[in-house]
Amino acid sequence: MKGNVKWLTRAAILLAVALSVQSLRLPQGITGPTINAALLVGTVLLGPWGAATIGFLTPLTAFLLGQLNPVLAPAIPFIMAGNGLLALLFGYGRRVNVYLAVVVAAGVKYLILAAAVRYIISVPPQVSVALQLPQLVTALIGGLVALLALEALAAARVVERSQWPGLALRRRR
Repeated sequence: MKGNVKWLTRAAILLAVALSVQSLRLPQGITGPTINAALLVGTVLLGPWGAATIGFLTPLTAFLLGQLNPVLAPAIPFIMAGNGLLALLFGYGRRVNVYLAVVVAAGVKYLILAAAVRYIISVPPQVSVALQLPQLVTALIGGLVALLALEALAAARVVERSQWPGLALRRRR
C-alpha cells in the first residue's frame, strides 16, 4: 500500500506542476520545457506509462479548464500522442543511452506535431509555427532540465540509484 500512495503522490505532483505552469500562460519557451521536463522526470518516478498518462492528460485537462487556447483544439490528439511518445521513448530508451533517448524522444514528438500541422489539421499560421521547430527546441531543453533534476533528486536520495544510475554514458555496475 505504501508504494501505491508514493506513486500516486508523485503522479499528482507532476500533473499539478504541468497544469500549474500551463495556467500561468507563460511564453512557450518556459511552459514547453517545464512540461517536457516533468514528463521525463515522471518516466523515472512513475515508469514510462505513468508519465505517458500525464502526457495524455495535460493537453486535454488544460483545454477543459480553459487554459489551452481553443484554436489548438484540433491539435490536442497530436499533442497527446507527442507527449505520450516523448515519455515512452525516453523511458525505454534511457536504458540504452540517456542522451540518445532525449534526442530521439524529442525528435519523434517534433515529427508528430509538424506532420499534423502540415498534412492533417488546419490551424492558423502562428499556431502551425509554434507546433513545429519550437516543439523540438522545448523538448530538448526539457530533456536537459530533466537530466539535471534527476541528478539532483538522486543526490537528495528522492530517486534511488537503481532507478536513475546517473548521466554516465555507461550504466554503473
